[in-house]
Order: sequence, then structure tokens, then C-alpha cells
Amino acid sequence: MADTAAPILVLNGPNLNMLGTRQPEVYGSETLDDVLDLCRRTAAEFGRAIVGFQSNSEGALIDRIHAARGAESAIVINPGGLTHTSVALRDALVIPEVPIVEVHLSNVHAREEFRHHSFVSGIATAVIAGMGIEGYAAAVRFLAARG
Repeated sequence: MADTAAPILVLNGPNLNMLGTRQPEVYGSETLDDVLDLCRRTAAEFGRAIVGFQSNSEGALIDRIHAARGAESAIVINPGGLTHTSVALRDALVIPEVPIVEVHLSNVHAREEFRHHSFVSGIATAVIAGMGIEGYAAAVRFLAARG
């Protein structure tokens, strides 16, 4: 069990570095920096901190998840397209033994059929979809309030 005073890790997968410019009609006009700023402000309301990490590489995300064991108290993750394809990412997420909230900016269930399946949802404490960047704030709030 991780130290609840430890930071919350906010992980973002492939293409999320392009927020604000990639399909704003689907993903909104806010940038990844806006997401992290919102998460920091939300965590601060609970006297907590966040650590942000984004990579377009599955291996880098897995390495960062491994590093979270004993270092972070919880994980907020938007796995991007890896949501629907990566068993390896799912397997890595159980290693830190911390609560996990899966976040998607859009409502993946109202989109293409292939987006309806998530390898992450089955091991997540909670799943948030369709709230835009407010979904990240809800995830941080949920995790911070848990202690």
C-alpha cells in the first residue's frame, strides 16, 4: 500500500501531447499543460501534489508505472489508443498496488466500436469518460478524498 501523502501520478499515453490541436471537436481545445494545471490545482485543495508524465511510447509508460511502486499513492491514466490494445500496460498497472482511475476526454462508448473495449477498466478503481478535462479533476478529487 502506497503512502497516501505521496503524489498522485497523472499518466497520459500516445497522442495526448497533441491536445488542443488534435481534433478539438472531439478532445477539446485545452492542452496537456492545461490538464496538468487543473490537476495540480485540484490536488492542492486536498493538500496533495501530482506528478505528470506523458509518452507516445508504450515501453516508457510501463517503465514509469513500475517506478510508481512505493513512490506515488494513486494513478490517473488516460492510456489513449493503448486502452484498446495493450495487455502489457494493463499488467503493469497492477504492479504499484495503488488505486487507479482511467480517464477519457470523450465518451468512448459513443464512438467507434473498437473504442468500447478497455484492457484497463477491469483493474481500475473507477472509470471516467466524456467529461473533457474535468474528468481529470474528478479523478484527482476522488483519489485525494480517499486518503
